Amino acid sequence: MPERSAGILLYRHGDDGPEVLLVHPGGPFFARRDDGAWSIPKGLYEDDEEPLAAARREFAEELGSPCPDGPTLELGEIRQKNGKRVTAWALEGDLDAEAITSNTFELEWPPRSGRRQEFPEVDRAAWFTLDAARVKILAAQAPLLDRLAEQVG
Repeated sequence: MPERSAGILLYRHGDDGPEVLLVHPGGPFFARRDDGAWSIPKGLYEDDEEPLAAARREFAEELGSPCPDGPTLELGEIRQKNGKRVTAWALEGDLDAEAITSNTFELEWPPRSGRRQEFPEVDRAAWFTLDAARVKILAAQAPLLDRLAEQVG
């Protein structure tokens, strides 16, 4: 069975329409990738965990800030290239993208070196207009932006 993730697409109303908060994955594999590498804050959940609760937990872990309160908009599910299914919700709110503090993970780096290093799960976050976000986000997650636009204009 493919892995399942849940995430929150935080949005706010900007001068040029809706803006969304995306995160850039930390670690050496994405260090030089930008366009097409960003994501919504999300993470894996187990069968016994409610997906929206997992999405809120992952938001807090990846950004170092509690998920804002408020009503959510269902954005449905997408399937990424690797088969992972991602269920997402949109939530209106604001956050200082430059003040994030992500949780970390450990990885043997360089490969086969025997040396383990710690990396942030998310190395940065930023606000993007929907047009700019479509360039930055993983291609498989782009439909989430379209679904948000349909619901909030």
